[in-house]
Amino acid sequence: MADAGAITDLLRARLADTDTAWSLGTFGAAAEFRRLPEEPTVPLDDGRLGLVTPRGGIALSPPAETVPVAYETALGESWSHAVALCLPEEFGSATAHPGVTGLGPDTAALSPEDRDATLFDLGFGLPQCAVCLRTRDSEALDILGSAIGTPALDPQDPRLSRVPRGALTLVFAGPLGRIEVSVDAGPDGPRAHVVTSVLRLQRTHAATAPIPAGLVPHAHMLPPHPCKDASGAALPFRMERHAAFQALLARWGDPQLFALKEHCLGRGERPDRIPDRWTRSVEKVARAQAALLAENCPQP
Repeated sequence: MADAGAITDLLRARLADTDTAWSLGTFGAAAEFRRLPEEPTVPLDDGRLGLVTPRGGIALSPPAETVPVAYETALGESWSHAVALCLPEEFGSATAHPGVTGLGPDTAALSPEDRDATLFDLGFGLPQCAVCLRTRDSEALDILGSAIGTPALDPQDPRLSRVPRGALTLVFAGPLGRIEVSVDAGPDGPRAHVVTSVLRLQRTHAATAPIPAGLVPHAHMLPPHPCKDASGAALPFRMERHAAFQALLARWGDPQLFALKEHCLGRGERPDRIPDRWTRSVEKVARAQAALLAENCPQP
């Protein structure tokens, strides 16, 4: 079992970093929280880890069973990276409902002024998170109230387009916590998606993520990439970002895969592991990183 204090320290440090983004949900339905460096923030008032901005917020309460899994995956000639916050398979969302359900006042809302607004589970019945809408707008309350008991309601339902965008907040909630997204947050702020065609695949995570058997990711920490900005646009190589994630990979990654990458970079013996899709991905990532390190950090 991972050390709870170390996990809390990890989350607290990364929540303070404006360049780190977060996601919570499942494959095909997730909310993402990010903020601008100058964006005002308010700490939570109830002991949960997290913060709230005018466009959304995040709250994390990791159970003792939480296991961080850091990994890199090959992506074309580059790579992506993340730290998945996983729980054992038997952990499901106790708040998910198979059908639109009125939940009453959202007493767990991040901001005290939102705790009297009404929360509706949109009825996707997902094991990793409940997808909800919160509002106090009268027209939205009528639309959502009339949908109670029906199958899942897409957040993009045309009926909801009549509601002022600022009157709706998407809430993704699960065993690890919640992310809230104002529907009018804008392209550079928190965002959320529900893709029903992907949900039908019933996958807990992308096939490219090397999540250990028996674990399910419920959220992801997304530290800044050394070669890309938050929108995915290319940046000059940032050695400090690269080194920071390598430290996370050494602490929270698969030891054999980390040892393999070290070997590919000329540091250490090759681990005794049968080649598979994960080792091939690591070798490709190592080649991409070796080229950047040679160009930007030449040896004397």
